[in-house]
Amino acid sequence: MKQFAVIGCGRFGSAVAKTLYKNGYDVLAIDGDPDIVQHISEFVTHSASIDVKDEAALRAVGMRNIDVAVVAIGSEIKASIMATLVVKELGVKYVVAKAQDELHAKVLYKIGADRVIFPERDMGVRLAYNLTSTNILDYIELAADYSIMEITAPEKWQDRSLMDINIRAKFGISVMAIKHGEDINVAPQASTVIHRGDVLVVVGSNEDLQRVQEKV
Repeated sequence: MKQFAVIGCGRFGSAVAKTLYKNGYDVLAIDGDPDIVQHISEFVTHSASIDVKDEAALRAVGMRNIDVAVVAIGSEIKASIMATLVVKELGVKYVVAKAQDELHAKVLYKIGADRVIFPERDMGVRLAYNLTSTNILDYIELAADYSIMEITAPEKWQDRSLMDINIRAKFGISVMAIKHGEDINVAPQASTVIHRGDVLVVVGSNEDLQRVQEKV
């Protein structure tokens, strides 16, 4: 089982830590504020109040055994950068770091972050998509110009196969999965028929996904 570390336990970091722990994962929560650490301690596997810029301190709490580290430090950019750098140097295989802006993100990538996220911006984009389209259930940005969307099957697609609709040729997107009630069809075949109420998980460029919204 993967072991996670969450560094910086403000609102975002604590939500990540608690959710991972609730889903059965080992979670080490780290923050420089003892009060925050005390509050979250009952919701995670382990917790520690240390200076997140201190390599020796991070090593002492077992960072070398962590598979995924989430650097969720908000306003202190220097601490965010230092923590990201240190955990990568300690051998953490996958590091996700929270960024304030594009410049912060560039620095994080330069020093080894495997993924950089903008929680406020990403939630804003997802909310905008949800508000402006009745078909879109969720939206996840994979990169600057590439995303995944969950869409309710439009009426014109119902009772037709993927081959008949020809989604890839018409829209340039791929159907990764189809949810039908409690069942999920991963990597559906061209002959798969879409039914009323089905949810399609599709991936493509933002430009192509925008075209889907406009035409369905």
